[in-house]
Amino acid sequence: MTLLVTAAAVAVPVPEASAAAGTPPPAKVWPAPQQVTPRPGQVTIPRTVVEVVGRGTDPSALAVVDQVLRGAGASTIVKITDSDRAAADRARADGGLVVFVGGPTESRATALALAALRIEGPDGLAHGGYVLAADRGVIALSGVDTSGTFYAAQSLRQLFATGKSRAFSMRDWPVAPLRGVIEGFYGAPWSHADRLAQLDFYGRTKQNMYVYSPKDDPFLRARWRDQYPPEQLALLSQLVARATANHVEFTYALSPGLSVCYSSDADKAALVTKFQSLWDIGVRSFAIPLDDISYTRWNCDADAAKFGVGGAAAGAAQSFLLNRVQQDFIATHPGVERLQTVPTEYYDLADSPYKTALRTQLDKAVIVEWTGVGVIAGQITEKQAQQAKEVFGHDILIWDNYPVNDYITERLLLGPYIGREPGVAKVLSGITANPMVQAEASKIAEFTSGDFLWNPVGYDPDKSWLAAIADLAGPSAPALKVFAENNYSSLLARLETGRPDLDSPVLRPLIAAFWSALEKKDPWDAAAKLERYLTSMSTDPDDLRRGMASNPKFLAEVGPWLDQVGLYGQAGGHAVKMLLAQHDGDGAKAWSERGELVTALEKAQAIRVQTARGPRNPSTCTDVCVPFLNSALAEADRWFGLPGLRPQPTTSLGTYTDNVPARMVDGDPETFYWSDWAPRVGDTIGVDLGSAQRVSHVDVTMGKPTSPDDFVHNGVLEYSADGEQWTLVKAVTEPVVSADLPDGAQARFVRVRTTGPQAFWVVVREFTVSTPDTPRYTVTGTPAGPNLAAAADNNADSVYTAASSPVSGDALVVAAATPKALGKVVVLTAEAGAGADVQVSDAAGAWRTIGRMTGGYTELPAQDVVTDRVRLLWTPGGAAPKIAEVVLGGVAEG
Repeated sequence: MTLLVTAAAVAVPVPEASAAAGTPPPAKVWPAPQQVTPRPGQVTIPRTVVEVVGRGTDPSALAVVDQVLRGAGASTIVKITDSDRAAADRARADGGLVVFVGGPTESRATALALAALRIEGPDGLAHGGYVLAADRGVIALSGVDTSGTFYAAQSLRQLFATGKSRAFSMRDWPVAPLRGVIEGFYGAPWSHADRLAQLDFYGRTKQNMYVYSPKDDPFLRARWRDQYPPEQLALLSQLVARATANHVEFTYALSPGLSVCYSSDADKAALVTKFQSLWDIGVRSFAIPLDDISYTRWNCDADAAKFGVGGAAAGAAQSFLLNRVQQDFIATHPGVERLQTVPTEYYDLADSPYKTALRTQLDKAVIVEWTGVGVIAGQITEKQAQQAKEVFGHDILIWDNYPVNDYITERLLLGPYIGREPGVAKVLSGITANPMVQAEASKIAEFTSGDFLWNPVGYDPDKSWLAAIADLAGPSAPALKVFAENNYSSLLARLETGRPDLDSPVLRPLIAAFWSALEKKDPWDAAAKLERYLTSMSTDPDDLRRGMASNPKFLAEVGPWLDQVGLYGQAGGHAVKMLLAQHDGDGAKAWSERGELVTALEKAQAIRVQTARGPRNPSTCTDVCVPFLNSALAEADRWFGLPGLRPQPTTSLGTYTDNVPARMVDGDPETFYWSDWAPRVGDTIGVDLGSAQRVSHVDVTMGKPTSPDDFVHNGVLEYSADGEQWTLVKAVTEPVVSADLPDGAQARFVRVRTTGPQAFWVVVREFTVSTPDTPRYTVTGTPAGPNLAAAADNNADSVYTAASSPVSGDALVVAAATPKALGKVVVLTAEAGAGADVQVSDAAGAWRTIGRMTGGYTELPAQDVVTDRVRLLWTPGGAAPKIAEVVLGGVAEG
């Protein structure tokens, strides 16, 4: 049966039956739509398509539809008006596809086409809602408004990515009225190109708000009274035009709080004049943030005289100014959106004189922005949202500080948006997410927050996160997934779940399974699974750079983190091979793999990324990769006969150039950590042993010959088993600190904490912690070379490097404190080449050769000889020796 649509004069078939049970749904759409009903059959985009449009059809929606059709193979698109009966009839008679574009306010034809398909129109849907249908030669896009039709086009883009789709009808609408992003972070600003790309992204993901609030724009804060120069105003005009094309509300947020006089007529006039200049280029939404300022100090005497002092006075003053702007500008500009403000108290629910003043004096038309309970809120509940409306007495727009990373610049936060109850979206005016400095990388979290705000009940953070990765990377999604899941966790996630173990969610359980299997002496299957994933990490830099070459901006943003993921993957692969070799008793293989592991780890930790806080080592695979590698090294070193203690450096201070904290635990007194500024009271420098254990002695060597005063002049040495309760050891006032700890002392953390101000920076050459079981040796011998003691300092990463080739008689002697039964001697060399006879001393002091040192790893039985000395008698003329460690197996400290 066929029904002729009178107004549009288009013949539309009526479906004969509803969709059969079990019919596969159409392709996935993001944000997740509210209602999708599959229908029988399939719709394919042919080479020729007829579009039926009205005079009011949204041009942006039409541009998207045309792009979809041409991308799907349509070479000819015949556009007809919604009253051209003859052309439409010919298209239907030829069996072609007719696409109706425009809702009730845009085109008369679409409503009748939907009626012929027995599909309800969009009347009654929320702003941005739409109906989209595809069935038997017809596609209809009908928005409740032009934004809705534009969003219908964005769904069409996803459904017909392959040129065909199952027949369907979709009825969809957003739950949160305002959904978007606030560029409100501190640090390096987004570029103009970044902002344009972001606005296009918001349109694609059906987000409708962008708040322009970059801290770097001087005309927004420090010079808020001044008008923009023409060239900068032109750039803003481009942003406004791009936002309009994407149905995004461009909100201009002027921040006068650093210098405004609230009672001043001149300052009120300056605000209105500034807003007018933005109105003239198309801005229709305005905000006056008053956050991150002092409200106990006035900028002018007139405010003190008019309002008094204290929080109530500040609230009254701010309300006075905002009300005047509301009256003199907002109320006089038809078509303007509601004024927004960020209060000085923006992050809690506790009532106060300040909030009382806002609640009782601020015009109810003003929207108040709020971050939740805390600057970064782990959870935001519907109850909290309702309480915020009550305590502020105004509609609330959440300024959500995720995925912003200006407080943790060494990290990328690439996990999904979590921790917000679905009811929040319907109770409040909306949410704007504060993004990272890295604009392209922010799109993963932005995609998921937009998905949540559109349909919070249907939101699945894991599925949305995978969709975000696919949206950004396309065919390279598997490689981006590996990268993103190793930059996954955030403070938001930890606050929301109360769990610190959310980093690297795929790698973490693989490591745990491997350790368990290794302990059970059956590691092979678990090792194979772990190695496969580590290989995917190690190849990730090449995979992503090749697969996402069309997005060079993203690759430039994440480059240091990407390189680090690759190096951690390499290091992890060597760690697994090292431990498996030891499981098989292959010391040479284990030592070789250990060297490769350390090389990759050192490269990873030498990477620097420039941040607003100076150069930082990027932090990827946080709390997973480095702990695993250190545990693997500790386990391997114990197998070699070393104590296996691997302290990790900790400090609250920055780093000067490349003098990184790792240098104070590398066993080489010639290298050092150097802070980038003088410490303040409470700053710390120390080590983390990984777990609480018995410790007996601490040595800290600070300063250096060219900077002898660079040490902690006023401080204390202290230790803690849990990082909460600290035990004082001694005062620190000199560059060299040496201290015995009480018998039975248990510590995971040992640190020097400053207790007084000083002008000097801090150099730490070595920070060494010993356990009661740590053997101590004396090393003597030739050829000469720096750090001779490194040959037997219980640290396989420090190296004695001879300055020359050995001559006749040159030898290295390692002496223990007392003679003990010696089971074996292990010699670990940093570089193969030098040869030596390995000898032990008998009771009379005579030397007996037990074998030859060859290659990188030498293990020789000593047949339980009782001795306190081992000697390497060098072969004359060989390569200059490089000894990582001489291990006296079976000798314990007396």
